[in-house]
Amino acid sequence: MTSPLPAAVLWDMDGTLVDTEPYWMSAETALIESYGGTWSHEQAMQLVGLGLNDSAGVLQAAGVRMEPSEIVAHLTDEVTRQLRELGVPFRPGARELLADLRRAGVPTALVTMSMSRMAHEVVDLIDFKAFDLVIGGDEVPRPKPFPDPYLIACERLGVEPGDTVALEDSPNGARSAIAAGTVTIGVPNMVPLDGVGAYTLWPTLDGRTAADLGAVLHEARTGAGA
Repeated sequence: MTSPLPAAVLWDMDGTLVDTEPYWMSAETALIESYGGTWSHEQAMQLVGLGLNDSAGVLQAAGVRMEPSEIVAHLTDEVTRQLRELGVPFRPGARELLADLRRAGVPTALVTMSMSRMAHEVVDLIDFKAFDLVIGGDEVPRPKPFPDPYLIACERLGVEPGDTVALEDSPNGARSAIAAGTVTIGVPNMVPLDGVGAYTLWPTLDGRTAADLGAVLHEARTGAGA
């Protein structure tokens, strides 16, 4: 028997839907080097899944003499420029799963800590109507790992968090989705998600369908997959 589909599927953006983390790292490195500093890959990894204002504080500590809002705006501009010039680097299977959800009539939301204007830029570059709702980091009172972003998304979509599936690639993002009460699938990209508490981990979205998400939701509700 086919499992019921989720009431909505909630997507993280950077690292889950699109592989923009290298764009962010490039922008961070160039900014820090412009102030005479250095920025290692290990330092950049600490910002994966972190709220933008918190990330700005780390960059200030690394020597960037700008206000947090200026840092956020600068990085957003640089990543947006790379998206326009280089295109949207979808994670494997992400575009196909989105398209399958749309065909199945499942509502979708993009829930990201990137600024709304950058999130809309990404959405506008997708060649079909991919999302019913976009929630940016500048629209929520508290960033991931707090539950606010996912709770707001569910409220605006008119769905209960427990009836939704969230897709996340970072520990902070997964913690946010779990705290909100969604059934959370971790799709690790640059950092591991073992022990974070996601219902299940998928190594990739490649080959996954709306029906697979429905099956995970059914298992989480009934314990059938335990």
